[in-house]
Amino acid sequence: MFVHSGGWNLVEDLWERKQLGEFLIATPAAGASFYINSHDGKVRYEDFLVQEFLPGIEKKFRVKPGRANRAVSGVSMGGYGALHLAFRHPELFSAVSAHSAALIEKLPTFLGGSAPNSPRARVLGSTFGIPSDPAFWDRNSPIAIAKTTSLAGLKMYFDCGDQDDFGFESGAAALDRVLTSRRIPHEFHLYSGRHDWQYFATHLPASLQFHSRVFAR
Repeated sequence: MFVHSGGWNLVEDLWERKQLGEFLIATPAAGASFYINSHDGKVRYEDFLVQEFLPGIEKKFRVKPGRANRAVSGVSMGGYGALHLAFRHPELFSAVSAHSAALIEKLPTFLGGSAPNSPRARVLGSTFGIPSDPAFWDRNSPIAIAKTTSLAGLKMYFDCGDQDDFGFESGAAALDRVLTSRRIPHEFHLYSGRHDWQYFATHLPASLQFHSRVFAR
């Protein structure tokens, strides 16, 4: 999505205007995996990213290793994945950002098996299972993870449209409440907009510049 929908053009524009520092952007394709290990164990995308992808990038390209030189970001399902990875592995990343992350506060009723053929159930069910295991849902939910894990030193930025087509603004607000209640520093914005490329393109520069500032420090 980032490469083929215009995200790279935004990067080039910011670079030419000297609004970004120098860092590598790697965009793995994850299908509908939510960037986690699936409930049935058949797709282990989180393991792949942590154990193979990151080490492979740092071996192949001219980048500095270590937490201070790594960040993770995503949009929609990728936003869920970015927050999940950063919260589950805070020792690996110095910063995380997400736009319109696919955050749902509680296990949806449609994953209980009552409507297994609905579009939403098919998308989430392939990763979370139908009927879904509430314990597995909470183990992977960025909102639930943020309630207990240590996130000291992790810089965070996330935003969402106030008319998100999937209602993800409620999940984003729930994450904001959790982090605020724990007095964990973060930056959260609820902007006018829907769940579409127009919204993403408008706000992607904010996360790119956010990461650029963190790397500069």
